[in-house]
Amino acid sequence: MAILKSNDLVGKDFSRFEELVKEKKIIYSEVRLIPQLKTKDELALTSIFLSSLRLIKEYRDKIFKEIKLTRAGKSYFFKEMCFSDIDEKSRIDGVIITVVSKKIKDIVFLEVKNGTNQLEKEQIERYIDVAKKIGSKSLFTISNKFVEHPSDFPLNIDGNKKKKFNLYHFSWTYLETLAQLLLFENDENIDDEDQVELMKEVLHFLTHPKSGTNGYHQMNDGWRDLHKSVKTNDKLKPEDLSSAILSWNEEEKDMSLMLSRSLGILVKTKPIKNIAKTLEKNRIVKSRLEIKDAVSDLEITADFTRETVRMEVSVRPPGDSGSIAKITWIKKLIESCNKKNVELFSDFEKEIWIDSDIKFYKDSIKTQFINIDSLYEDEIIKQKKEIMGFKVVLIKDFKNNFGSKKLFVSIIEKMLLEFYEGIIQHLKNAPKKAPKLQQEVVKQQ
Repeated sequence: MAILKSNDLVGKDFSRFEELVKEKKIIYSEVRLIPQLKTKDELALTSIFLSSLRLIKEYRDKIFKEIKLTRAGKSYFFKEMCFSDIDEKSRIDGVIITVVSKKIKDIVFLEVKNGTNQLEKEQIERYIDVAKKIGSKSLFTISNKFVEHPSDFPLNIDGNKKKKFNLYHFSWTYLETLAQLLLFENDENIDDEDQVELMKEVLHFLTHPKSGTNGYHQMNDGWRDLHKSVKTNDKLKPEDLSSAILSWNEEEKDMSLMLSRSLGILVKTKPIKNIAKTLEKNRIVKSRLEIKDAVSDLEITADFTRETVRMEVSVRPPGDSGSIAKITWIKKLIESCNKKNVELFSDFEKEIWIDSDIKFYKDSIKTQFINIDSLYEDEIIKQKKEIMGFKVVLIKDFKNNFGSKKLFVSIIEKMLLEFYEGIIQHLKNAPKKAPKLQQEVVKQQ
């Protein structure tokens, strides 16, 4: 009788996996929705997360799509799996096996971290070696580390190790957001009512402070130190610049996910070019959020020199109106925002600015909204120069809180939600008119 080995499992009958388990060449623990482990334990998180995939189809479909795993056939979920005849020291936090027509189609490894625990390069590379030996081509990790996209792996893995191998990463906040979006009234609802309740229970656990699945609550030391250097006009340290950019990118992702959970749609971040060069030269960092059906993308600028944060959206006025009529149009539009939420609007009315983009002019005309009537008397407007568009801007002075690791996050996130609720959600572009014929249409006889 041939001796069974764990090598090259992918493509083989699932019965071979079962035989290897009987021979104790593969050892694992059962995945449970309610594990008998401490709530802070990473294996408890692994068990609950994998159980949610096993029990909730729509959630499973979303995650499988992200890691390019087939949704056909049947999926099996395990934790603490050890392939003892390959590497008896390695115990993989989670393993997903998909079986199609009784054959193993894919095997995916999972490594989980919570709290402040960081992913370890040596550990991941060792797991890649094990994965390759059994025929697996994918591994994904979960931690409190934010990334732009799941395909942006946060560790610098050796090139030979990751050759022909897929690496993915999720933050806990991203996974929580995907789950919460399934509970909104939209086309992606969970069909089964029991599975809806299961998703709610899983979310209740994941969002509990004791679970160790933290959001982004404070900027890093590099952000604080860079602010100090700018304020005292000292030379900027390269390590502070790179650290501050990393912190800003993580806060950008946290803001997009926070807004996603509030709106019930996934808000995407859009790349900003030359962010490092811009920070070093102009002392600013920028972000751009894409919000479905909003008047435009939302641009956010943090200015280290002025200690301000600027949020802005573009608004298109009626194309066939003169500049005076366009000023009246934007004035009424903002005033309608005030009427819809007087109390909230009054909190930041003095911080609202209108930027008017003038045809053939490099610089826009910047006007505080409370003084918008002065725009009618502006010399450029009097020259009958054409207004092409407006930007509605909210500028908040953070003062010394700009360099506070915790207060910066809490203030900017509150600012974002209030700007969206009080202004952005009520704005609309003027409709575009159909183009007119430029020449006479000759009827065919």
